[in-house]
Amino acid sequence: MISLAAKPSAFSFDPAHTALVVIDMQRDFLEPGGFGAALGNDVSLLQTAIPAVASLLALARERHMLVIHTRESHQPDLTDCPAAKREGGAAGLRIGDPGPMGRILVRGEPGNQIIAPLAPMAGEWVIDKPGKGMFYATGLEDRLLAQGIEYLIFAGVTTEVCVQTSMREANDRGYRCLLIEEATESYFPAYKQATLEMIVAQGGIVGRTATLAALHAAMNEEPR
Repeated sequence: MISLAAKPSAFSFDPAHTALVVIDMQRDFLEPGGFGAALGNDVSLLQTAIPAVASLLALARERHMLVIHTRESHQPDLTDCPAAKREGGAAGLRIGDPGPMGRILVRGEPGNQIIAPLAPMAGEWVIDKPGKGMFYATGLEDRLLAQGIEYLIFAGVTTEVCVQTSMREANDRGYRCLLIEEATESYFPAYKQATLEMIVAQGGIVGRTATLAALHAAMNEEPR
């Protein structure tokens, strides 16, 4: 077991039974000219997480940990996109509409791909999720059980939406969860800070948070 300094208390995990989960680092959310920018967001705020996520990926790969990438995405015919979700967008900027990088949040479109610096490697899982959380309608829970995964280390965007939703879903299913603070971002910095505080409130009601440096220090001290 490895233990590292975290909030509100130490987080201990077994790398052999741990997965790194990278949430929705997609072109449409992070790149200029994408869907996020078209909505008026400053995508440079999300881009600040890229180096930390890349460092996490390198660490997980070095230690042969399972790596899971998620993409918020829908079938081209939108049969997996409830009307209540699609109606939430502005006219012309709804899921399935033509966007700057192809149809918005539709599988196979250029904007729906994970950004090049964080591209999945062979053997890593890519989970296309039609909801905010990574368990809804994905079959992920059965795959994690079959793999013997008990601990999840989270990164990705946005902190308050898909990252937090996925952590809450995982917590309800009994997974011990850790969010790396520098490896997640929001278009709204105050929302990120509020989410970090919610996760660790009441003794860690959703999980733990820690710095990237704390994780690296703990794993580098562990005999290989």
